[in-house]
Amino acid sequence: MDKRIINTPNAPAPIGPYSQAVASNGTLYISGQIPIDPSSGELISSGIQDETHQVMKNLKAILEEASVSFNHVVKTSIFVADMGDFAAINEVYGSYFGENPPARETVEVSTLPKNVNVEISCIATLR
Repeated sequence: MDKRIINTPNAPAPIGPYSQAVASNGTLYISGQIPIDPSSGELISSGIQDETHQVMKNLKAILEEASVSFNHVVKTSIFVADMGDFAAINEVYGSYFGENPPARETVEVSTLPKNVNVEISCIATLR
């Protein structure tokens, strides 16, 4: 089986029994990232835009560890605590992708880990 665990100190350490990402058969599966600053371990809670930027920075660090970029992302899943934050999240999220953004879904959930407001996971190609 072709399975490689991807971990970087430039993204938050997992807070449970999972890996930051797994590369398998030319695809990278990145676990949901929340707005934790990896250098301090502290949650970013200064507003939904700052939180979303931190989540995207965490995803970027993991992508870079796997030697790819946001251009390689084919699918994202966004989980939000309040769909009323969607426009602000979407504005920040969109700034990380070019003309051909990935497929995605956005789902409002009742609670996220550590009671954060946003969590994003993604799938990218390694080719």
